[in-house]
Amino acid sequence: MAAEIHSRPQSSRPVLLSKIEGHQDAVTAALLIPKEDGVITASEDRTLRVWLKRDSGQYWPSIYHTMASPCSALAYHHDSRRIFVGQDNGAVMEFHISEDFNKMNFIKTYPAHQNRVSAIIFSLATEWVISTGHDKCVSWMCTRSGNMLARHFFTSWASCLQYDFDTQYAFVGDYSGQITLLKLEQNTCSVITTLKGHEGSVACLWWDPIQRLLFSGASDNSIIMWDIGGRKGRTLLLQGHHDRVQSLCYLQLTRQLVSCSSDGGIAVWNMDVSREEAPQWLESDSCQKCEQPFFWNIKQMWDTKTLGLRQHHCRKCGQAVCGKCSSKRSSYPVMGFEFQVRVCDSCYDSIKDEDRTSLATFHEGKHNISHMSMDVARGLMVTCGTDRVVKIWDMTPVVGCSLATGFSPH
Repeated sequence: MAAEIHSRPQSSRPVLLSKIEGHQDAVTAALLIPKEDGVITASEDRTLRVWLKRDSGQYWPSIYHTMASPCSALAYHHDSRRIFVGQDNGAVMEFHISEDFNKMNFIKTYPAHQNRVSAIIFSLATEWVISTGHDKCVSWMCTRSGNMLARHFFTSWASCLQYDFDTQYAFVGDYSGQITLLKLEQNTCSVITTLKGHEGSVACLWWDPIQRLLFSGASDNSIIMWDIGGRKGRTLLLQGHHDRVQSLCYLQLTRQLVSCSSDGGIAVWNMDVSREEAPQWLESDSCQKCEQPFFWNIKQMWDTKTLGLRQHHCRKCGQAVCGKCSSKRSSYPVMGFEFQVRVCDSCYDSIKDEDRTSLATFHEGKHNISHMSMDVARGLMVTCGTDRVVKIWDMTPVVGCSLATGFSPH
């Protein structure tokens, strides 16, 4: 049911500490229990399980609860020991767990959505359970009464959620690639702004309330950092994954971003450097280097008796160029391009060898990762995925031992 990985080589890679096996279907969420050798998991096999590490070093389920519908989202509030489980049928169920993590009592069911729940956040200060779902809405319900307070609808499935507990701002990502910033009130909400930058559905969000930075990962394999509190409109693009970015965690203390993708890739980005914002792509009817017409520029093709060329864009300067004037490829990590991308010939010549030095490290999780969470204080990470396996990692060789100072996320 569980396997302990005993070898701990000293390296700059994540160290696999344990594997937990036992679910019969994809594991949709896994959370480390703070200050405990325990993990809470939720699965498409309709089970919610609490795993505790035994003296043998293996993790065994101390709680095994079967739900009415596949589990699709999970939230745990350690101080109050409350667990919230979102399901495929749209319901959110609340449980209270005992101090020894061996017993769990059902509290109530919230009729939050009409379709699959995609994300849950619990706010103790307001006693709200906030959730998003595939019924294209975000809802917030009162945990005291169990009543619906309000809903806000979008044009696409709402896929992920983050929340600022001080200001009651909610960030909702959706399948259209858009992120909506909402101000939640007791029975209503107002739309503050919408953020557009991804070319695919937004799969995950991470909000850092200290630096007021929002990170978003999407099915376009990219990550965008949105500077919400500082320079308005400033965005940084990070491209290093080869598949859908599924989960994010920003380590404010060390200024590092950890991201996981569905192909098993684990990336650790150094955000404590001066990065350049990727340029907006320019539009032109002809190449902005050699002035040859693009294929839709009928007039210039007729006047010059030449065939039109296909339009490309230099990732460094954003100019519209033809293939001949952008024949080179280069990485440019300071702009977030960790693998080689198209650049025009003049930009290629301007990039020095030291400019190609990577600002991220990349590691192989060796399973299809659908969800990741971290216990920042202990430098631990848990990943889970469609292979039904849960993996617990020691991340301190990668992110540094300074995490052991006792810092913990909000």
